Amino acid sequence: MKLKLARTSLKARPKAVEIEEIEAELADKSIFYFDKENSHKELKELIEYFEAKGCSVYMREVKYGLDENEYIYEVHII
Repeated sequence: MKLKLARTSLKARPKAVEIEEIEAELADKSIFYFDKENSHKELKELIEYFEAKGCSVYMREVKYGLDENEYIYEVHII
């Protein structure tokens, strides 16, 4: 499954990563930021994938502007 990481600037394109790459990075960090272009269904699949592996997962939307479309997803995987 491919997910898009959050953009680093407003005009940048989101970088796509495989779920295996995220799993490999869990040893170094536990908070990941995903772009709004990811569907809610894809993020639910991400949560189910890591919960099946025995991890606790918390997801929330983070607004960074006043517009309704200015948000990213913050995912904690422990």
